[in-house]
Amino acid sequence: MKIKTHRGAAKRFKATGGGGFKRKRAFLRHGMRKRNQDVKRVLRKKTMVSGANSKAVKLMLPNG
Repeated sequence: MKIKTHRGAAKRFKATGGGGFKRKRAFLRHGMRKRNQDVKRVLRKKTMVSGANSKAVKLMLPNG
């Protein structure tokens, strides 16, 4: 049987060349007026999935 990709995970995570996964940061949906511009700038950047969660993401994205 073919292994299927979890479509929700495919929209949220992207594989990197080194075998990790990059993701978007949380806490950028609402309540932005009270936040400092420096904080908002950091939240716009992408970051890596932690080692504890990498195995779960790898199972959801079998084809990269």
